[in-house]
Amino acid sequence: MCLAIPARVIAIDPVNDMATVALGEVKKDISIALVDNVSIDDYVLIHVGYALNKISPEEAQRTLDLFAQAGLKDES
Repeated sequence: MCLAIPARVIAIDPVNDMATVALGEVKKDISIALVDNVSIDDYVLIHVGYALNKISPEEAQRTLDLFAQAGLKDES
């Protein structure tokens, strides 16, 4: 079983197909080579350093809320 986490894109390096994403206070550089047309403020599902696909902000929030309810993330 895999776990993909939604995060918001805050910076893009198109030359290297990389982006910086944020989830709360945590920031991470990830590959966006597998997803077309990623823009700043998009939400992507990330797994082991790769964006798997884009999702809507509403879907990202629903998923993060479920993580918080399960005790996997702070609700703040």
